[in-house]
Amino acid sequence: MEGSPAPAPRPRPFPCVGDVPGPRCGHTLTAIAGPDGDHSSAKLILFGGATALEGTQRTDGGPPASPGPPSGTGIRLAGATSDVHILDVRSGKWERMIPQGEPPSPRAAHAAAAVGSMVVVQGGIGPAGLASEDLHVLDFTDFERPRWHRVLVQGAGPSARYAHTLALVANRFLVALGGNDGKQTLSDAWALDTSDKPYQWKRISDAGETPSSRMYATAAARSDGLLLLCGGRDAEGVPLGDAYGLARHRDGRWEWAAAPGVMPTARYQHGAVFVNARLHISGGAVGGGRMVDDAAPVVVLDTAAGVWCTQAPAPAPASSDNGADSHERARRCRHAVAAVGPYVFVYGGLRGSALLDDFLLADDSSGAELSVCDPRSQAWRQWLDAAHGTTAAAEMLAAASAEEAAAAAALGVRRVGAVEDLRCLDEDLDSRRGAEAGSPGSRSGSPASLTLAQRGAGRGAAARTPPTPDVRLYHRAVVVAQEATGSLRGLVRQLSIDQFENEGRRVSMGTESASKPPRSPLFERPSMDQGSVHKLVLREFLNPRQWKPPEDRTFALDAEQISALCDDAERIFRDEPSVLRLRAPVKIFGDLHGQFGDLMRLFEEYGTPSTAGDITYIDYLFLGDYVDRGAHSLETMCLLLALKIEHPRSVHLIRGNHEASDINALFGFRIECIERLGDPHGIWAWTRLNSLFNWLPLAALIEDRIVCMHGGIGRSISRVEQIDALQRPLTMEEGGVVLMDLLWSDPTTNDGVEGVQPSPRGPGLVTFGPDRVKEFCKANGLQMIVRAHECVMDGFERFAQGHLITLFSATNYCGTANNAGAILVLGRDLVMVPKLIHPLPPSTPRTPKALADREEDEDEEPPTPHPRTDTWMAAVNEERPPTPPRGRPPNAPSLAYFE
Repeated sequence: MEGSPAPAPRPRPFPCVGDVPGPRCGHTLTAIAGPDGDHSSAKLILFGGATALEGTQRTDGGPPASPGPPSGTGIRLAGATSDVHILDVRSGKWERMIPQGEPPSPRAAHAAAAVGSMVVVQGGIGPAGLASEDLHVLDFTDFERPRWHRVLVQGAGPSARYAHTLALVANRFLVALGGNDGKQTLSDAWALDTSDKPYQWKRISDAGETPSSRMYATAAARSDGLLLLCGGRDAEGVPLGDAYGLARHRDGRWEWAAAPGVMPTARYQHGAVFVNARLHISGGAVGGGRMVDDAAPVVVLDTAAGVWCTQAPAPAPASSDNGADSHERARRCRHAVAAVGPYVFVYGGLRGSALLDDFLLADDSSGAELSVCDPRSQAWRQWLDAAHGTTAAAEMLAAASAEEAAAAAALGVRRVGAVEDLRCLDEDLDSRRGAEAGSPGSRSGSPASLTLAQRGAGRGAAARTPPTPDVRLYHRAVVVAQEATGSLRGLVRQLSIDQFENEGRRVSMGTESASKPPRSPLFERPSMDQGSVHKLVLREFLNPRQWKPPEDRTFALDAEQISALCDDAERIFRDEPSVLRLRAPVKIFGDLHGQFGDLMRLFEEYGTPSTAGDITYIDYLFLGDYVDRGAHSLETMCLLLALKIEHPRSVHLIRGNHEASDINALFGFRIECIERLGDPHGIWAWTRLNSLFNWLPLAALIEDRIVCMHGGIGRSISRVEQIDALQRPLTMEEGGVVLMDLLWSDPTTNDGVEGVQPSPRGPGLVTFGPDRVKEFCKANGLQMIVRAHECVMDGFERFAQGHLITLFSATNYCGTANNAGAILVLGRDLVMVPKLIHPLPPSTPRTPKALADREEDEDEEPPTPHPRTDTWMAAVNEERPPTPPRGRPPNAPSLAYFE
């Protein structure tokens, strides 16, 4: 599928000065964050490559090397090098560096990946043939004194090879794919867990639709860890145009899946890099000594929309130095590509029989197709003079870095650290082997790698194994920035949590850009079970940007299908304990109350539980109250059940007080079932769902530090074991006072009200003070309680000096509260980050798709919510008014969020 024509290339100030690497191909270009972790001070690390063609002299003055591997264009390469060049992104200056330690042998057609502040290099081919299979780490923990380390990994792993790929998946796993071992083209895949000792390669097998054998392919990892293997050349030399995604599930399973469609032009020896969800593929060879033609040197796989796009050719800029347009400059193969924020950098490569030394810069901050320009052209220099140096570039990169960091934080995945993870994978083993005289692992004249203990000398406590972190709430929350002005189109911003009392008054209510493409699942592939109900639900409802409420209030499923969905889910719930035991990272949701549009907005902004989203790397935990009050309880409940069936170990549902027949018969769910399914089918479906509710787990314990429940501990719960002892299926009557407290109790109005107090909700219900919270946590070895059950104005609210958090995910509860909705993202470091959405204006449709489709026309009559939905919800809420948001008196006026 072709995308719309790209805008004219937009230059960015980026001079190319200093010790420029010179012409080369078959090298690698790897981006790592600067010493302060800011992308505006990022470094590009260029390593190795071939600096000459066979029979010619090296461009650096050295002797020609032995012939390298075929280039794929009928030319053989020479002059393999192990040089390291570093580009400072902020200043645009190249520098050749000679790191300390033992460098790898000269090589080209190798693979490299960034791991924190390190570059990992593997394989390749050089003057003496294939390079060793060892991993080499270039450590930039100290940017002034970078150092090489040779890493030995236990057990068998990828053999010596070249023309393969290496990438970091899920910020944790080094994955090596394909290539050629000098005898044949390979199809194997290997993974190394950088956070698990002892370190060893493990072959990825039985992972589904495995890609065919290939070499000279590309592999790039999306920010959430999904790996895309793209193109390559098969064993017969035929270029490939397919793409495969590789993901690792939380249970340890690896899964391959074919991406939709094929590349517009099959190719190999190309470059590929992600900018957000867009995989940019540039250049490449097509066989027979030919490169990709002018029509499609740059293509894009939009993994968010699941489509391939080609960039339409643009006319050559009048100010271009050589008259060549951006497409001509992109025609090359065996070049190297890296990305920093929304910018793509391309260096060198091969065009015809010429080695290239030009440095290209491309900008994807607008979300359009890639626009490539030569930063050394006259046009770039003129723009550079107008921009007063590199300040503008630094500011743009800093803004992009902040946006990307905030978006990555939503994932909650622990990043691999430079000091305690890969840098010293198994160097103690290497050191012992090197110390033995005449041992096979020793290398004459080369210093032995330092052990962990040696490297820790002088660092004191920082070198010792860190203690298990304490749970804490991050001091800033992430909020959807709906105004999103400027070319960067920022999706999120971070605000101090102390700002939130009146933050809703200040959040802009602008609509999303209509140019943003709709999302669709990346991997929709045939399945033996495509006819199952839960697959149907996922296809119908798990479309955050496309879903919109049915105008006639019909429901996509009938009563029999709902019953079948309940049967499948109940079998899973029966095998689960009453208190779930979970591991971080976890994404936690509060009350949804049938507000399916808000659930879609949360999925759209902060990650979707699908293979194309983040479900393989983070668990989803929902704290109950899925039904009642809102107009789409059936969609909400059926989608959550379908997700549970599809991802039983990653999606978790616990029970709320509205998951009880006597409650949801009064507060809207029973009425919705009858209205949308008819009578008696609606009553039958409602009865079956309530029977399922009796099987829902009752609480969750995360990392033995955080207990999650719907209501609270009330007067009766002092130990987690009391909850675990409740045997399901369980009605409210059978659960007694423990279940009543668990699902119905609330904290007192503030930290100054202690003990157990009567609840304003009604007779027999209680509130509990901060003293009860602290006693409960101490008795159970816990640090925090996360609960839902109450509407809070900012979507989350602290109590008991932060030892309890109330979470509410539905915005503008019952159409009157004007509250924000929030989720909590608990990372591996046990830091909780609140993620917020604010209510949409009353005149705005409550679906992201409707926002995207709406035209900005002042004369257009504002759309209104569906009248039948409004009437139905208003009638229910008027008959049984909702509990006021926490902290607001029952008759207090609503805050004016829509001034």
